[in-house]
Amino acid sequence: MNSRRKFIQKTTVAGTGVFVAPSLTYGFSEKYQEQKLKVALIGVGLRGTNHLSNLLLRKDVIVTAICDVDPSRIAIAKEMIEKNGATAPKVFGTNEYDYRNLLDLKEVEAVIISTPWLWHTRMTVDAMEAGKYAGVEVSAANTMEECWDLVNTHERTGTHMMILENVNYRRDVMAILHMVRKAVFGELVHFRCGYQHDLRAVKFNNGKQPYGGGVEFGEKAISEAKWRTYHSITRNADVYPTHGIGPIAAMANINRGNRFVSLTSSATKAIGLHNHIVKQGGKDHPNAKVKFRQGDVITTTIQTANEETIIVTHDCNLPRPYSLGFRVQGANGLWEVDGNRMYIEGKSDPHKWDAADSWLKEYDHPLWKKYGAYAEGSGHGGMDFFVLNAFVASAKQNIAPPLDAYDAAAWSAITPLSEVSIENNGAPQHFPDFTRGTWIRRKPYNWLKNTF
Repeated sequence: MNSRRKFIQKTTVAGTGVFVAPSLTYGFSEKYQEQKLKVALIGVGLRGTNHLSNLLLRKDVIVTAICDVDPSRIAIAKEMIEKNGATAPKVFGTNEYDYRNLLDLKEVEAVIISTPWLWHTRMTVDAMEAGKYAGVEVSAANTMEECWDLVNTHERTGTHMMILENVNYRRDVMAILHMVRKAVFGELVHFRCGYQHDLRAVKFNNGKQPYGGGVEFGEKAISEAKWRTYHSITRNADVYPTHGIGPIAAMANINRGNRFVSLTSSATKAIGLHNHIVKQGGKDHPNAKVKFRQGDVITTTIQTANEETIIVTHDCNLPRPYSLGFRVQGANGLWEVDGNRMYIEGKSDPHKWDAADSWLKEYDHPLWKKYGAYAEGSGHGGMDFFVLNAFVASAKQNIAPPLDAYDAAAWSAITPLSEVSIENNGAPQHFPDFTRGTWIRRKPYNWLKNTF
């Protein structure tokens, strides 16, 4: 903990952050340009190596340690680091809990956790207990107990964690957030969002290639098919809500003057994954006998303290194009991502949609205007660059991140609450107040501020 305190004393600065492109630095004096955040990665699968690739482009980060129980992923990560000309990291992964030895290292100041969902909370909690600034992939928690574990550990230790929800930094999403802050939509009333993505090729593969088709999962599979498919067997819940709810929560100032109050959820029948198995492997394939519990389409309606409603949809087991289904509606008009359309009363022709492009261009977020060119190639249309930069900037200053422990808990709570609601025929479930009443006085995060 002493090394952590020294790190905090060295890196705490007032009101600014750092952005470092491969050859450019903005915002900091030479002293802070030379500071390097010592980062470890727990989990270097496909998502973890994406983070590693982006970290290796930064001149203000040193990757000091990596951890994964899969030796093949360790080899890939080490090769990436070697090709970059960076110092070889310390390596962990002899067993599932070897990450705790990584957390003991003095040369680790921050960690990025990109592991299967069931490990997210325990690893994040252990990181905060060790005094390491933690960034965790989505969702951050699976149960109500885990949601409280994140909040309680943060409050007890004073160590921060950030949920690495990259969709909050998508270009169109940030433009709409800009419009919300400028009151273009007027007083907000209703939102829609979700995760609508055909993941059948992710939940099954042929044991040779990720996302290569097939009907295998578990030990016979690789990558996410090893573990993700089991959630569809064991839980009837919205198990992946944050890509949709994260951006909407930011627009609605959740935990900062507003909060989730209650939800109701319902689920359809579950036929999509079984049909996929039969089509790919035949009706006599052993996996055709598997009983899937998760409904193919799960619909959740959330009520907020400020009397808005939010409809969240999980739709990942049927054939469909990708969409997060965003809709933002206020007293003056609305935006719908499907159809790329906008309507603003007094600006649009009455009862006719505008193409959203001109609006999105006019209200392009200042951060995208300034740094969008440097975000290209970082992954997911550039938003991976911005979410990683927010994490690094926050960790270097040891300040609360834009997406904090309270956000991680509130967004992730949708999973266990939806599960109970579905089990009880759509009975309303009440959200705990993870902020313990401080949401009333917490100020909205200033997304227009240049924190780079």
